Amino acid sequence: MADSHANAMATLTPMGKPNIEHANPLARTMLAKLDYDQLTNCMRCGFCLPACPTFRETGLEPESPRGRIALMKAVADGLMDPDQVFQDQMNHCLGCRACEPACPADVKYGQLIEQARDAIEDHAEHPAAVKGLRKLAFKGVFPHQSRMKWVGRSLAAYQKSGLRSIVRGSGLMKLFPAHMRDMERILPDASGKGVVERVGTLYPAKGEKIATVALFRGCIMDVMFAETNVNTVKLLAEAGFEVVIPSEQGCCGALHAHSGEMEQARALARANLDAFKAADVSYIVSNAGGCGALLVEYDHLLSEDPEYRELAAWFASRVIDVSRLLAEQGRLPVFEETDEHASTGPIRITYQDSCHLRNVMKSGDAPRKLMRQVANVSFIEMKEADRCCGSAGIYNLTHPEMAGQILEHKMEHANDTGARYLLTSNPGCLLQMKAGVEKHGAGEQMEVKHVVDFLYERIAERQE
Repeated sequence: MADSHANAMATLTPMGKPNIEHANPLARTMLAKLDYDQLTNCMRCGFCLPACPTFRETGLEPESPRGRIALMKAVADGLMDPDQVFQDQMNHCLGCRACEPACPADVKYGQLIEQARDAIEDHAEHPAAVKGLRKLAFKGVFPHQSRMKWVGRSLAAYQKSGLRSIVRGSGLMKLFPAHMRDMERILPDASGKGVVERVGTLYPAKGEKIATVALFRGCIMDVMFAETNVNTVKLLAEAGFEVVIPSEQGCCGALHAHSGEMEQARALARANLDAFKAADVSYIVSNAGGCGALLVEYDHLLSEDPEYRELAAWFASRVIDVSRLLAEQGRLPVFEETDEHASTGPIRITYQDSCHLRNVMKSGDAPRKLMRQVANVSFIEMKEADRCCGSAGIYNLTHPEMAGQILEHKMEHANDTGARYLLTSNPGCLLQMKAGVEKHGAGEQMEVKHVVDFLYERIAERQE
């Protein structure tokens, strides 16, 4: 061990952290941003290993939560420099947080990996093109709903004008990597009209009102999956909930938090808190597991902000997934399968868990409960449905090889169910599984749907 490292370990700061004053700048930032108590809480027991997708794929200790925590602590203790290999290892984690339910010490690994990435991003030296794309996406587009709508209108024009067919036929798509071509093929129809433009900011309950709830519409959800947002509102209304949709809300900040842009994530959280604080609602409803997982942790995200700390706690305590609200408190309508195949017997359906819905929001049972209530349907539990599909935000774009391996194994289990419909509760998972069906589907192509869309389309006596 170098003398400087030995000296660093010999001294503790008043906060109980190692003093690594003479370490490189990234190491100092890591120490400042990491929750050192969480690092030391890890008992190295190994319960997280079989839960971790990257460890299961590689069998390598550094590819596990335990291994990554050990690397973080080594940097924080001044025992190693956070070189490029270290940084790549932090970014190779999917952030699925399956390790957290498996951890007997309740280590908040998800918070640690976000803190590590935040520190890394402070010192990152991206190529000019990458830096420009990050700035455009994280600061120029996602935080601004009007710009997201412009993206939606532009993409819709590309899809509907015939330009998409021309581009595909010309061979231009061959200029892009294979994984991006795969994603382009399965993109849903985009729209510049979101849920507010379609149903307004207040939608009344059908029958006696159970409660007033607010919908978190998201940014990508309201452009690429606007129909799912509309169906969410209408399904909630059918179940007895009055729905308000604050028009000033924006991006939740999840993609920013996962990509090391924590200050921007906090800024987006504050804007959403301002948008929702006047809403007198019992719940704030999410229909995207990835968004909901950050929304429910706004209290942690803004725990050191004296102005917003109390409001963030109020907000986080009311965040709930739409499936859980419907299953636990809704006045559910009658659901029945009317698919033409139903005449030959019950329609087989299966479910792919949203990692964040299951591991962070603890709501993995609710979608299953709802699906089992649909008449003429046979629910088939997919083997390892709780394993990540490889989407993980934009992981399937930034780490296509690992994401592809995970998806291929996932599709083996999906195909084994023989399901006509594969349902999920997160837009990223939905696109990833659609790509999986396109690439690895067996026999009759199964259809991938959001749980909300599947249920709303099967209300027996739906009132439009």
